[in-house]
Amino acid sequence: MQTIVLPHFTASRSMGVKLVVVCALALLMTLPALFVGALVNERAERAASVTAEISRHVGGPQTFLGPTLAIPYTVPGVKASDPATHSVYVVFPAHASAVLKTSTQERHRSLFRVPVYTADLKLDADFDLSDVPSSAPQGAELEWSRAEIVVGVTDPHGALADATLAIGAKTTTLLPSQIAETLPLGTDDSQKGARLTLFGARPPDAIRRELPLRVTSTLRFSGAERISVLAYGKTTELSAQGDWRNPGFDGAILPVSRDITGSGFTAKWSVPFIARGVRAQGPIDSITGLNTTALGVSFVEVADPYQSVDRSLKYALLFLGLVFLSYFVFEVTTGKRVHPAQYILVGLAQIIFYLLLLSIAERIGFDAAFLIAGASTVILLSTNATWVFSSRIQGLRALVIFSLLYSLIYLLLRLEDNALLVGAIAGFLALATTMYLTRGIEWYGTPQATEASKSA
Repeated sequence: MQTIVLPHFTASRSMGVKLVVVCALALLMTLPALFVGALVNERAERAASVTAEISRHVGGPQTFLGPTLAIPYTVPGVKASDPATHSVYVVFPAHASAVLKTSTQERHRSLFRVPVYTADLKLDADFDLSDVPSSAPQGAELEWSRAEIVVGVTDPHGALADATLAIGAKTTTLLPSQIAETLPLGTDDSQKGARLTLFGARPPDAIRRELPLRVTSTLRFSGAERISVLAYGKTTELSAQGDWRNPGFDGAILPVSRDITGSGFTAKWSVPFIARGVRAQGPIDSITGLNTTALGVSFVEVADPYQSVDRSLKYALLFLGLVFLSYFVFEVTTGKRVHPAQYILVGLAQIIFYLLLLSIAERIGFDAAFLIAGASTVILLSTNATWVFSSRIQGLRALVIFSLLYSLIYLLLRLEDNALLVGAIAGFLALATTMYLTRGIEWYGTPQATEASKSA
């Protein structure tokens, strides 16, 4: 039997087929990247559980309600279905002024760090009782003899000292409220399931409704992650300061002014009645409506290493593709064949880069970790190019190209809003360069590069 030989069209020798194989390998190598992503999520969940555990010991995220007048009431002939929530009338201060001072320290558990704080609060309230009760149910009879001035906090376990209430020259220690123990704070995701624990003190025996009432509450609490004060007055002003250098102002209402320095922060809020969105007086569940007015400060790290590594993994396919494309161009321009197994080794080196990045970032932060892991991987890949192509020139070219590539990835992670644009342009330029350098290839012919390819 006569054998027919097709020397110029053997698939195993076709550069076109080789390019398809390289692209398939790049897609295949994204599978290990998915496992790295799962590992990042597992470590992030571990960090979150450590944060929650430490937070439980010191009080967790704290939210405070300033002095509010609570008055039980009855409606003759009407039986309240839930006296704890429907038979108390609240009057918010006409003007509220709060001062918050915090000092922070970091608690360590293995590799994880959690900022915890000690907070001193001074909550002033000026009441105008001249139109009480303007929003009570028809026929309601207020029981002024049982009235309390209440203050609320989400986690009383964080108390470092007795809470006090000063009315004129008289100072009283706040005790658990006799008319309402707890209230749901809100239903949004950030406060889901949270409840305000109320503490109260009796106002003067005879409240002269025609005279203003001024009270001051002093609190000292510990907590973690976040602290906020509800806009408990018709108009509310809050002044906050602390020594944490990287605060986040993520409450429903942002501060009107803030200053962040190397030694700490200061911030001021001013919430007019029209912005508060809650009536000046009404049933006690009006307090729940204040959850959308929290004036908050979060104590966060500048860069979450898990979030940064996770973002870098989103560019894994682009990353792998450009490195493989670079090796393919080296292969075309040198005429030296590279086995698919060698491409797999290059891909594994990039997967190991993510593992190095994650493990080092947990200890020294993302930026320094990227420098160490990236430099190590670039040196390895360029040295491998020297070995594979038996050329120091190709090794130097690889060093320059891969250094630029890893710098590009780092730039994409820092650009955020413009990352997509820069990544798309970089990918377009890389593809255009590859098209130019491979313009003379006989895609169905022998694997030898043409003279145009060699000169390029």
